[in-house]
Amino acid sequence: MTLDELNGAKADLALVELMRCCGSSRWAEEILARRPYPSKDELLSTSDLLWQNLDKTDWLEAFSHHPKIGDVNSLREKFASTSTWAEGEQKGVQSADEATLNGLARGNADYEEKFGYIFIVCATGKSAAEMLALLQARLPNTAEAEIAVAMQEQNKITRIRLEKLLS
Repeated sequence: MTLDELNGAKADLALVELMRCCGSSRWAEEILARRPYPSKDELLSTSDLLWQNLDKTDWLEAFSHHPKIGDVNSLREKFASTSTWAEGEQKGVQSADEATLNGLARGNADYEEKFGYIFIVCATGKSAAEMLALLQARLPNTAEAEIAVAMQEQNKITRIRLEKLLS
């Protein structure tokens, strides 16, 4: 899809495509309402600004649209509409050893128990070991500090997915 196609698409089609980029319905509706975008840079900067001004409920909605890092079954089943993107983003997990995968599974469970949502990290270009180290480093965070980090990670993912959408 090109920027011109996104700008001119029927609202329902554009909304589906935007929700593939970020699972926050409020973010997608706000992006949609601000069309047309004169440039990709304008779309990206609008996305950043909107995302920063949403609230925790919107962020958590977006997080719920992601598979857990390393959870191949949920990649394939629950997240079929974004599985190709997510598999590419989590490519570093595919060659991980059993100990690292087990560490990710335990860490994900600990993280979700502590914070109430899944571990969000922009996985693009990271190995499973790097993601595990990031997870372990973030587990001691306070709830307030962690939601801020997770929100920024989601924004990175959204930007990458917008770029993919428009390529």
